[in-house]
Amino acid sequence: MLDLKEIKTAINFMAKEKNIDREKIVEIIEAAIKTAYKKDYGNKDEEVIVKLDLDNETLEVTVEKTVVKEVTNPALEISFDELGEQAENFSEGDVIEIDVTDEIQDGKIGDSFGRIASQAARQVIIQKIGDTEKEKIYDLFQGKQGQIINVKIEMVEGNKVIFEYQGNQIVLPKGEQVSKDNYVAGARFYLYVDEVSKNEAGISKVVLTRKKPELVSAVFAENVPEIGDGIINIDAIVRHPGVKTKILVSSSFDEIDPVGTLIGQKGIRVKAVMDEFGGEKIDIIPNSDDKALVVKKSLSPAEILKVEIDEEEKKADVYLLSTERAKAVGKSGVNVNLASKLTGYKINIIDLNPEEQK
Repeated sequence: MLDLKEIKTAINFMAKEKNIDREKIVEIIEAAIKTAYKKDYGNKDEEVIVKLDLDNETLEVTVEKTVVKEVTNPALEISFDELGEQAENFSEGDVIEIDVTDEIQDGKIGDSFGRIASQAARQVIIQKIGDTEKEKIYDLFQGKQGQIINVKIEMVEGNKVIFEYQGNQIVLPKGEQVSKDNYVAGARFYLYVDEVSKNEAGISKVVLTRKKPELVSAVFAENVPEIGDGIINIDAIVRHPGVKTKILVSSSFDEIDPVGTLIGQKGIRVKAVMDEFGGEKIDIIPNSDDKALVVKKSLSPAEILKVEIDEEEKKADVYLLSTERAKAVGKSGVNVNLASKLTGYKINIIDLNPEEQK
């Protein structure tokens, strides 16, 4: 037998816990009960109607069948003989609703059905509530793709970091986290809204991340008002999350130094950004029409002797002392790879000995 009082308590709890309208959860439960009934006692084509009234703690389950002289499909049809004394009230082809609620509640199929409703339909309920949560989060972030939010960690659950945002729980999955971050309850972080979309089936998807280079750009914009004012431009940015970011910047006015503006007085601006990313190194490179110079500066902190650019092949031969190679390449090749992505050139590092330098 279905315990409607228990179902009511569970629905009220879910509505509060998940911040979802109670009516929406009722619809999901009704759909799950319908699925469960059709699975064990009906037919996938059978029309089952479920009405759950929480206020009055009542459940009504009916099935639609067509009146026929001879039944060929018991799931969809009912004969005059089965209707007994009521047969005279109907004509062949009439569609009638048959109430099966008493059968469920009186235990004729109740014990078994109760198990079916709670087991076979459990995944349906979980999935539908999950879809509803996704839809709610989608509505929350619609129009915010490409923006950042500053949020506080509510809890850390296994590999998931759960933040509070406008009264809702939002999740930063393991794949969008940066290992250098210290995720603890109460800590605040900026998150980048990377994707807000729906697939062909209408399922919502919102992707929040700590990994994108655009997040670093946006945090710089928060700390450097000249970016928002259009005085300083971030022309390109590349990142190896948790290790290093390289930014190519320019100024709309010759008299304003773009690198110095981002660094700030006594380094206060760039330090604020680095602190947000756990001390991740940030190289700020001035843009220039002299592409050889840009490549040279992008390989900082290495001292570069000469750069030869091949525009046709989009290749840059970089000459340096062998003692500078490690700095240019960086640990696991991070520095040279980022420089290549930032400038758009395939970088070929060529060692020179002191004699060749002369």
